[in-house]
Amino acid sequence: MTIVRLQDVDSSQIHSIGYDPESQTLAIRFTRGYGDKRGPGSLYHYANVTQEDYDAFLASESKGKHFGQHIKPFADKYPYQKIVEADDQPKAA
Repeated sequence: MTIVRLQDVDSSQIHSIGYDPESQTLAIRFTRGYGDKRGPGSLYHYANVTQEDYDAFLASESKGKHFGQHIKPFADKYPYQKIVEADDQPKAA
């Protein structure tokens, strides 16, 4: 499994993203919960993502909107795999 370093992003839907150019893997950790209870959710890896695709995603004003328009609808182009369930996340004390 490819390990991708994540960086937090300013988004209500997406907690953090990362990219591995060697394997062309985009990693997205979604946000779970609402308001003060928000935190990191499930982690997915998307394959076949070019550097240009990632740069456009990273530069987008709305990460959630960009994901919904340019990545999510194209599962044939960007096959994905759930890496970690939200419930597998470490719990805050």
